[in-house]
Amino acid sequence: MPSEGKSDLERVGVFQEMGYISVGDKYTPFIYRPFNESAHKNKQMQTSGPKRKSGLQAGYFDTQFKRIFEREALNDPVKLNRLYRIQQSKKNIGKAFLPTNGEKRPSGVGSYYGTISGPMEAMSVQQVPRKPYKSPGKNLYTNPSKKGSGYGYPNITLSKLELYSPDPYDRAKELLKREMTNHKTMLKGGQFRLNLHPKDYFDHNPFKLDKSLPPAKRTDERKHHFAVPFKPSSPSKTIGGMKGGTFDTYPSHSADPYVTRKAKTLATNKEGKTFRPSPGPKSTPVKSIITVNVNKMVNATNYNTNTIPSVMAY
Repeated sequence: MPSEGKSDLERVGVFQEMGYISVGDKYTPFIYRPFNESAHKNKQMQTSGPKRKSGLQAGYFDTQFKRIFEREALNDPVKLNRLYRIQQSKKNIGKAFLPTNGEKRPSGVGSYYGTISGPMEAMSVQQVPRKPYKSPGKNLYTNPSKKGSGYGYPNITLSKLELYSPDPYDRAKELLKREMTNHKTMLKGGQFRLNLHPKDYFDHNPFKLDKSLPPAKRTDERKHHFAVPFKPSSPSKTIGGMKGGTFDTYPSHSADPYVTRKAKTLATNKEGKTFRPSPGPKSTPVKSIITVNVNKMVNATNYNTNTIPSVMAY
C-alpha cells in the first residue's frame, strides 16, 4: 500500500496493481518527442520545382514524345475527294447535257414572245344569235330567322309555347291531409283495442294513474325568519404588518436566552485517527468477450495455417 495517496483497491478496484511490461525506460512527454526523426537526419530526397506545360518535353515524364500509332500512312482528305470525282466522271457516256437555250419570258400583256404556238389570227366580232331571256320566276319566300338563343325567348321554336301549369309547393302534403280527413269521417266509433296486448306487469300497476295530476299550488308569499336581513358591521380586513385582520392582537416579543451549541465529537480509533468505514466494491477493468475468444481460438499452432475456427459462436 502506498504511503501517500489512495490505495490500489480504491483507485483500480484490485488488491494490487501489477507492473506494466516495459524495458525500464523513462517516460518522455509527448511535446519533447520528435515527430519524424528520419526527416532531419542524413540526406533527404530533393526534387526540382514544378514545370509548366509547354511545347517541349520538359513538363512530362518521358524524354521523347511517343505517338499513338507508329508508321501509319498519311491520308489527305482533299486528294481522296478529287480521286473519287475523277473515277465517277469516267463512268459518263459522252459529254454533259447542255440545254440549247434558256427559257424565254413574255415581254408584256398581249405579247406572244416565248410561246410555242406563236401569234393567233383575229376572231370575228359578229355576235352569235341567242334565245330570248326568260325569267326563272320568284324564289320561295320565308320569314327571316328569329333572334334569340331559345332560353328565355318565346315564339322562337317551331312548336308553340307551352302554357303555364301551376304546381303548388305543398301539393303532396295537402292531398295527404285531404285523404286523412276523408278517412276520419268514414270511421265509426273509437279505436279497436285488444285486451290480450302484452304488458310490462302481470297484474295491473297500482301506482299508475289514468288521470293527470292537478297543477301544483304555488305560494308567492315567502315568509322570512328574520324581519331585517343580517348585515356585517364592517367589511373584512386584510392581514398586514400590523395584524389588523386577525381576531387577536399582535403577540408580544419573548426574548430567548442565548444557548451555546456543543461541538460534535468525532469517533476515533486507538491510534487517534478518524474512523472511516471501508469503501464499497469498485469497478475493475474487464476484457471484452471478443478479445478472450481470440486468445482462446488463435494460438501459436494454428496462427500460420487456415484451420482457425470461428471466433464467435454464431
